[in-house]
Formats: sequence, C-alpha cells, structure tokens
Amino acid sequence: MSWLKEMAGGQGPAPYKEPTDGPSEARAQDPAIPGRTVSTKQANRPFLAYKEYRDKQEALHQAWLVKKKERDEKIARGEKVGPLERDPTAEEEVGLLGLLKFLVYLLIFIALAGKFITGSYTWESDSKWLRLQTYLPTNQRLFSERQLATFDGSDASKPVYLAIDGDVYDVSSGKAYQPGGSYAILAGVDAARAFGTGCFKAHRTHDLRGLDKQELDGVTHWKKFFAEHKTYVKVGKVMHHPIDPASPIPEHCNPKKEQKAKERAAANPPADQRTDHQEL
Repeated sequence: MSWLKEMAGGQGPAPYKEPTDGPSEARAQDPAIPGRTVSTKQANRPFLAYKEYRDKQEALHQAWLVKKKERDEKIARGEKVGPLERDPTAEEEVGLLGLLKFLVYLLIFIALAGKFITGSYTWESDSKWLRLQTYLPTNQRLFSERQLATFDGSDASKPVYLAIDGDVYDVSSGKAYQPGGSYAILAGVDAARAFGTGCFKAHRTHDLRGLDKQELDGVTHWKKFFAEHKTYVKVGKVMHHPIDPASPIPEHCNPKKEQKAKERAAANPPADQRTDHQEL
C-alpha cells in the first residue's frame, strides 16, 4: 500500500529497475517503452520481429524520400531525370487484375481441396457446367430425323438423344429415357408436341400447329428445363421435313380437348379456305 503512504506525504515507491532473469539472458530494446529492455525469450520473438520489420520498412521509406528530394532538386535546376522509383513500402491497391488473380487462386485451392478430400477436382460433381464442352460445344452437329432415331437407346454403344423443337440433347444420364424407362418413348425423336399436350404416344412429332397458349407455354417450359439441366447437354439440332399446312392436325388424346381444338379450328380456318365478301 505504498501509494497510500505517498498520498499521506510518506516515502514513495522505489524507481523502476530492469529485472534480471539471469546473467546470461539475452535482452532487447522494448519497442513500446523507450529505455526499457525485454527478454528475447520465445514468447516475445513475434513482437520483436514485427518491430524489426517496421524499422526496416521505415529505413527504406526514408531512403526513398531522400532520392525523391534529390530528384526534385534536379528538376528544379532544369536537369534531366529518369522516372521516379516506386516507394518500396507503398501498399498496392487491389485492382481488377488483383481480383482476377484472387479468383484464380481461389478456384485452384477449391479444386486441390476437392482432390485431397474426395479424390476429384470437381468434388465428384457431374454437372455440365463443370465440363469444357458446355462452353466450347465443338461436337454440335446437324441430325436428320433418320439419324436421330438411331439414338433411341436400342443400341447400347450409342448415347441416348432426344429433341425438342429442333434442339437435340444427350439424356444418357436420365434413367427415365433408357429402354424400359417411363419416358423412353421420347428418345430418338423430336416430340415437342407431346411435351405440350402430354400425349406421349400420339404426339411424337415436332408439329405444334393448333396448340393453345397453355400448351405452348408447356413446350417453352420443357425447352428451358433441358437447356438448364445440370447433366443434359445440347449436342446439335435436327433438320425436319417441312410440314404440309394442308395436312390434318394430330388429334388430341383427350376427347374433350380434341373437341375444343376442332371448335378453335372452325372459328379460325386457314387463310386459303376463307371467303372474302365485298359489297358491290
């Protein structure tokens, strides 16, 4: 309680003295308190090393300032000087190039981590977005209807393809499209109409004539489904024979919907069957 004595006018505490841990202990200047030394034991080394680093940085900065001053003086005297060296202690700003480098390093780290943990650089993911061919579709080809029919799953050596509104997709990863699957009937053909009407047996055709808005929206939905699927990859397009506009529209598998389709057709006959009346 020496501070009480000092407040009462008594004797104050003894002045600070450097501790002595031993005659052979190494000590260094305390970076925080001038005139004080601290032990260089293991616990203090990171603190001392940082102070040493800061001292070196300050020395480099002061040397750069001297060079800058000398250069400015030469410019004032009209002498030719070279470009000013960059301050070696200046912090670099992270620009677009730095951001791109960071993203590349991050992707490499994620891939290596996947290889170490799962044995696969892609973390065992089979998504088409991780395949190079999704972004460089060099295998795109044009199919005839006869060629497309050979990719219906009947030949085990060939992949399974289907088409919707002209676009051909590899659906080999889908069990439903394999022989015996619930949607195997859609393989090897462009059954765009069936995707809108649900008549998978009767509407295995790309003919979309006579479909109402709801059915056409259904076709659009399935086109988006295949285009954005994580494993189904577009492999080309199918070349169809032109549809004869005079040919009958495929009948609906639902009698009620078929009747409505006939009523719509009667209300909107083809242009070549309409009669224009002109008053004389």
